Amino acid sequence: MNLKKIAGQVVAVTAAGIASAQAAVPADVTTALADAKTDGVTIAGVVLGVIIAIAAFKFIRRAL
Repeated sequence: MNLKKIAGQVVAVTAAGIASAQAAVPADVTTALADAKTDGVTIAGVVLGVIIAIAAFKFIRRAL
């Protein structure tokens, strides 16, 4: 057999397998990920605020 023909068939089968392997994500999963993202951003904001507050407190304490 021709090597180019075999390589073309392998690429076609691989592409078809990849396309069929992508399944729809359930709505519950999408909602859960969106909620987790919101929670993560909120927690990160609070942590950043606490770090800034500690740094400001140390700066003010040194100034006095």
